[in-house]
Amino acid sequence: MIGKLVRLERIINRNTGKTVIVPMDHGVTVGPISGLIDMGKTVDLVAEGGANAVVGHKGLVLHGHRGTGKDIGLILHLSASTSLAPDPNHKVLVNTVQQAIKLGADAVSVHINIGADDEAKMLEDLGAVAVECMDWGMPLLAMMYPRGSKIKNEQDVEVVRHAARVGAELGADIIKCPYTGSPETFKEVVEGCPVPVVIAGGSKMSDKETLKIIEGAMKVGGAGISMGRNAFQRKNPALFIKAACAMVHEGALLNDALKIINNS
Repeated sequence: MIGKLVRLERIINRNTGKTVIVPMDHGVTVGPISGLIDMGKTVDLVAEGGANAVVGHKGLVLHGHRGTGKDIGLILHLSASTSLAPDPNHKVLVNTVQQAIKLGADAVSVHINIGADDEAKMLEDLGAVAVECMDWGMPLLAMMYPRGSKIKNEQDVEVVRHAARVGAELGADIIKCPYTGSPETFKEVVEGCPVPVVIAGGSKMSDKETLKIIEGAMKVGGAGISMGRNAFQRKNPALFIKAACAMVHEGALLNDALKIINNS
């Protein structure tokens, strides 16, 4: 498993054991949204801020990952759906671990919606990808979301901690899941999951709202963040990522992080 450990160090800070990831896979899901028109430029900005890795489909590798700025870890996303589909919650595999290796990825990711109508197929895919990742020494990030007709509240701690545990049980090395609204409840998610847990960002919020969530997650053992629109759609993505990195890797509190954004 030494290959996994070597690659994990490219997407996780080896000194802190935590990570700041910026997903940029939205082009498939919702199209060319603000912040992702020029992917290369955005990659350079979040790398400048100190992000550990970006997530994207093969289009990111072909059209944006290697910009002109600092190097940054690459997580190749293997699953997809679009907002135009009859059921956007049904994610299908669109790439392979072997192709990720050929494209120079440091890790792969899959998106699973626990509670969706096609949950069974997505779990089957997660299990198969996890086996491939073990065979090839490739780290696996599982994006575990409680979504579907039976899910009344996608941030409810009971369904989030269940979803996170499913990802870990089926072989993921890092879990991405929603924040549950408070440090007290998110602590239950972290304690119930044997692998590192990073929080998702979701729809864009204010600087203060986003940083407060990061602070809460980090207080109770969160392993970092995986935020897309709340990073690359900022007026100054590099500055926001710098503030987030201070919180994740240096233990900075909310007011300290806000000063980085407002006083720079």
